[in-house]
Amino acid sequence: MTSTEPALQHVLDRERAHHERCRTALAAMVEGAGEQVVIGEDVSASGADAEVLGHQLRSRAKALRELPEGPLFFGALRGGEGQLHIGRLRISEHPAEPPLVVDWRAPVSRAFYQASARDPQGVVVRRRFGWAPGSRGDSGDLTGLEDEHLEQGETRDSEIVAREIERPRVGPMRDIAATIQPEQDDLVRGDLALSVCVQGAPGTGKTAVGLHRAAYLLYTYPQRIRRGGLLILGPNRTFLSYIAEVLPALGETGVRQSTLVEEIARGPVRGVDDERAAVVKHDARMAGVLRRALYARVRADGNGAEIALPDGAYRWRVPAGRLARIVAEVREEEPPYEVGRERVRARIVRCLREQAERRAGPPPNAWVRRVERARPVSAYIDAVWPRVRPEEVVAGLLGDAGALAAAAEGFLDAGEQRALLWERPPRSWKSARWSAADLVLLDEVAGLIAHPAGYGHVVVDEAQDLSPMECRAIARRARFGSLTVLGDLAQGTTPWAARAWPAVLAHLGKPDAAVVALTTGFRVPQAVVGLANRLLERLDVQVPAARSLRGDGELRMRETTVEGVPGAVVTAVRDALGREGSVGIVAADADVPRVRAALDAAGIEAAGPDELGARVALVPASVVKGLEYDHVLAVEPAAIAEAEERGLHRLYVVLTRAVSRLEVVRARELPF
Repeated sequence: MTSTEPALQHVLDRERAHHERCRTALAAMVEGAGEQVVIGEDVSASGADAEVLGHQLRSRAKALRELPEGPLFFGALRGGEGQLHIGRLRISEHPAEPPLVVDWRAPVSRAFYQASARDPQGVVVRRRFGWAPGSRGDSGDLTGLEDEHLEQGETRDSEIVAREIERPRVGPMRDIAATIQPEQDDLVRGDLALSVCVQGAPGTGKTAVGLHRAAYLLYTYPQRIRRGGLLILGPNRTFLSYIAEVLPALGETGVRQSTLVEEIARGPVRGVDDERAAVVKHDARMAGVLRRALYARVRADGNGAEIALPDGAYRWRVPAGRLARIVAEVREEEPPYEVGRERVRARIVRCLREQAERRAGPPPNAWVRRVERARPVSAYIDAVWPRVRPEEVVAGLLGDAGALAAAAEGFLDAGEQRALLWERPPRSWKSARWSAADLVLLDEVAGLIAHPAGYGHVVVDEAQDLSPMECRAIARRARFGSLTVLGDLAQGTTPWAARAWPAVLAHLGKPDAAVVALTTGFRVPQAVVGLANRLLERLDVQVPAARSLRGDGELRMRETTVEGVPGAVVTAVRDALGREGSVGIVAADADVPRVRAALDAAGIEAAGPDELGARVALVPASVVKGLEYDHVLAVEPAAIAEAEERGLHRLYVVLTRAVSRLEVVRARELPF
């Protein structure tokens, strides 16, 4: 149904009028939120209560002010209780009145995504609205609508949804609230207590599902989530920039989006490992090595000393044998290292207090506090259970062959130990040049010393590339929370990339998490998926082949000579610029300078991968994961495949970045 059909013009006019009413109501909500902040600051309450209230009010006002411009609703449901408009957030003229727009996350909105002719769920008519591309929310941009009469058994493929999915993409990732499919909706609305792993083929929307699940959990469990916080973990800053606008578009601005390196960093990364050393450091066996090295500092024999504590005319004693038993018992309990120190202290103080009670009755609290910090007690604890920093433990291993051999016995062979050792150990841990892999080791030791603060929920994207030690770092931060794990085993490109999900989930501390496969693509055309599936057969992972609902799209092979590759890329870019949408030129990292020189000579301005709004981008194959372009030029696939150990997996990533058209520029045979 479009506005060119006279019989429906009055329906469009009525919907446009409703949208104007919504715009007015939203403006009033924004203004009202600002006024509430001012009023809230004057509320007479305790300092803590006033601070909490002020934070809540300021956060609400900030979220409303920063809501991106755009249409305020994208669908509607008509049933026995009238019509409900569905949008990205709730809009009302007064909190006590029925909403003008219902939030897409509200329970009543679920029927918009799940109802069908076979199961109408009380829906008589489902309506979808078509808006002009790039609309900033002007009511006149409402250009059409589609009605699906579910009560009459009507089933139809939505042209509006298809156009929105296929719309050319320039700039950051968009939300998919208007186009969520039933199988995606099931994942989005999963219970907070449940962890889930999404094995998503290219173009199936797994990243969008994870982000919308985050928004849903914030809406449905606001107190529980905000108490622990919600973390989005991406593989790199380029990827996080690409997805940065999705949650704000859904009305959620208080979410931490970070990389794992940023989460675990204890200092700058200034060192570089060779691949052999990095692979060993990321191996799960390192957890055992580090635990042994840390607890080797504990003197389980109690150091053979006793404690004699002067107290006026008396001297309280704890004999060496009793002290040794205390240390051994605490050691066997395997508490966090710092907890163990304080547990030893508490049990020593209890022994002393029992002696004091037998002689003169229960001592006052001041006496207990004085004994806890008494020099003989603290000196003994420092001797048998010394304080230690993670940097001291790791530097002590990597810089001392003897210490490493003792800690690694039964875990690592001699060759692996040699790979770990520093060639030139620093004078102390303070001058160590830590590598990215060292940060994972430091975090492991830090987690053994004291548990880190956890999050209520963590969304982990590109999880197939995580090492076992990286998974353990995430598990520590989701110890009492849940996970949404997103990835595609076929796109694993690190030396330690996963071959199967159960091992990853075990290291993440969620071995019982359900693994759900998304195989139906909505973004990548069938022509592109077909080529990528030919390569999939060569990869050493067992994942179902993808399929696409899009019969459009284009695949082209442009053959040339080795010397002619740069010129062929220039010609292909000019052809692509004659069409709508973004253009991504993806080449092996070593070939990027040669391609850029050709583009510069031809007067074609190509941005880097971080400039997300650019029409043309030249992207090294190593950082293209997670990005999408309408037109992708894959430059010399054979070079991409040869550039690294898992080069075929990298090539699979490159070939699946196109959402409209893929052109392969090559002088050599395809490696599949």
